[in-house]
Amino acid sequence: TNGNGSKSNQIAVARILKAYFYLLMTDKWGDIPYTAALKGSEDYTPAYDKQQDIYNALFKELTEASAQIKEDESAVAGDVLLNGNMAAWKRFANTQRLIMALRLSKVDPAKGKTEFAAAMAAGPISSNSQNINYTFVAGDPNNYNPWYNNYSVSNRNDYAISTTLTGYMEPKADPRLSVYAETLAGNAIKGLPYGRNTAVNIPAAYSRIGTAFRSQGSKLSIYNYAQVLFCMAEAAKIGYISGGDAEAEKYYNQAIKASWEQYGVYDQAKYDAYIALADVKYSPATAVKQIITEKWVHAYLNSWEAWNDWRRTGFPTLSPAQDAVDSRGIPFRLGYPTNESALNGENYKAAVAALGGTDDNYAKMWWAK
Repeated sequence: TNGNGSKSNQIAVARILKAYFYLLMTDKWGDIPYTAALKGSEDYTPAYDKQQDIYNALFKELTEASAQIKEDESAVAGDVLLNGNMAAWKRFANTQRLIMALRLSKVDPAKGKTEFAAAMAAGPISSNSQNINYTFVAGDPNNYNPWYNNYSVSNRNDYAISTTLTGYMEPKADPRLSVYAETLAGNAIKGLPYGRNTAVNIPAAYSRIGTAFRSQGSKLSIYNYAQVLFCMAEAAKIGYISGGDAEAEKYYNQAIKASWEQYGVYDQAKYDAYIALADVKYSPATAVKQIITEKWVHAYLNSWEAWNDWRRTGFPTLSPAQDAVDSRGIPFRLGYPTNESALNGENYKAAVAALGGTDDNYAKMWWAK
């Protein structure tokens, strides 16, 4: 033990964060260097690992790191995310495992079910008070929320809430919409059609992102309770956990409630009316679509996670941008970084060959069947 926290706690946190960033990377690109990566001068041209192998390694890392945390030993110091709360770091690891387990729903449901059960037993986030947020620093220009920099420092004003979302939320009188979006004159919220080639003037004409998300110190949600509940709803529906539709409906309704509470808009009467709406009310026949669509509404601005769910399940039902640059529609992956072919050519070529010969935005993730 030293002033930075016990050795096992420091190593566990490092492993969890490493696994977090590797999950983000493999879910963007697919196969990437993992086993041979981060070796510095020992290996400047690391071989790529298969996405399936990376997933297996990350499940192992997170399982071991969660168990490695010693809450009775000194906490990590200088922790800008969780302020040395070692129980919260355990929940971080277990919540990520839960999310990863659902990614296997199509490609390896047996392993997914096993990993989901293990993550639940180890303990993910279980209340809004345990939500994991990164808090940007008001008063420190080097650490402002990026949306504040975009709107208020750079005066770009080039983002507004999309009609894709307002078109779903407005007819339902969803109270989260007034948090998600700026209210214009006349108490109006106006979405902007996304993916247009035509330049438009946004201020006062379209609703920019809500103030709660674009102030100097606005928080960035990393993992939260409603997200876990939506995962549990889907898990019950697809048989990862027992209880079937009855349990799935319970978790689904609880997830919507937790979302409304997270955004500070919960009202019992409005909530009761909302979950009774024809296309919101849980229906066994359309349950996965409903769960994933409401999860998408909840995960406002967490586009990576929404994209992951869409690629895996096909939900929510989305339309390509009206001025889409590729007739194939919404991409399934990102192309590898442009300098990879120059800096790690042989391994890059092998990875592209595994994709089918082109570094294509429409090759599917291993888990997206």
